[in-house]
Amino acid sequence: MLGRRQIREKVVESVYSYCQNPIKFDVLEKNMFSSIEKIYHLYIYELNFLVALKEVAENQIEIGKNKYIKTDSDINPNQKFINNQILKKLEENPERLFFSGQHKMLKWDLHDDLLVKTFQRITAGKRYQDFMKEEGYSFEDDQKFIGKLFLRYLAENDDFHNYIEDKELTWSDDLHIANSMVQKTIGFLKENEDSKTLIKMIKDEDDKDFAAKLLRETLNGWENNEKKLAERLDNWDLERVSLMDKVILSTALSELDKFPLTPSRVIINEYIEIAKVFATDRSNIFINGILDKYCKDLNRI
Repeated sequence: MLGRRQIREKVVESVYSYCQNPIKFDVLEKNMFSSIEKIYHLYIYELNFLVALKEVAENQIEIGKNKYIKTDSDINPNQKFINNQILKKLEENPERLFFSGQHKMLKWDLHDDLLVKTFQRITAGKRYQDFMKEEGYSFEDDQKFIGKLFLRYLAENDDFHNYIEDKELTWSDDLHIANSMVQKTIGFLKENEDSKTLIKMIKDEDDKDFAAKLLRETLNGWENNEKKLAERLDNWDLERVSLMDKVILSTALSELDKFPLTPSRVIINEYIEIAKVFATDRSNIFINGILDKYCKDLNRI
């Protein structure tokens, strides 16, 4: 499922967008949930990329078998990669297959330039070559290999980042969320269990209600939250606080006020992490200070 931190991120993004271009609340809310749904599309797109790498490898083996003059490796190809147990589970996952069938634009063409070049980079790398030389098949080794392969060639690949940004503009902002979902999916797979379900975007109605309420309360309480912020600024004018810092703080203050069952330290820590994603390097220190002072003033536990 999409964690509460990621839901908070989408609320912050939506409030920031509203501050720059005010629209009706129902439209803003609809856009927010649409944006959340698009993260799932990116998640499936990345899983499909891993499966497509396996298909490219299988295609290369078939080409070798059909050569007129064959080498030993063509006759007896190393099938360790295409037999990787993680890739097989992802390939066979019914939810991925169904969703990809409903959204064919999320499938990869095996002749796609990025896919082919990435496969060539992988096979030329020492990690791949060492993996292919190892004898035997271990689920744990397969899992570690695919996890590292994903980090190196997708999560940390600038070419892939640029590619998906051209594919869907909002994906670039949500790539870190989708990457985390793929990593968790790989890590959650079990050797003797079928891979039947993937990570959900919204766990239940409670999560959906949380997102909608936090968005509404933040927008409705904006002016009041600005006053609370101004009262706690030391030798600093409210006008000098960046818009993103204001948005993060206003969202955090709204949650502290309207969701009393969530411990203050949990909320503060969540928005410190969000500041690291969206704001400047020093914003997390500033935000921590303001929120900590607010909780002490209210004796908020």
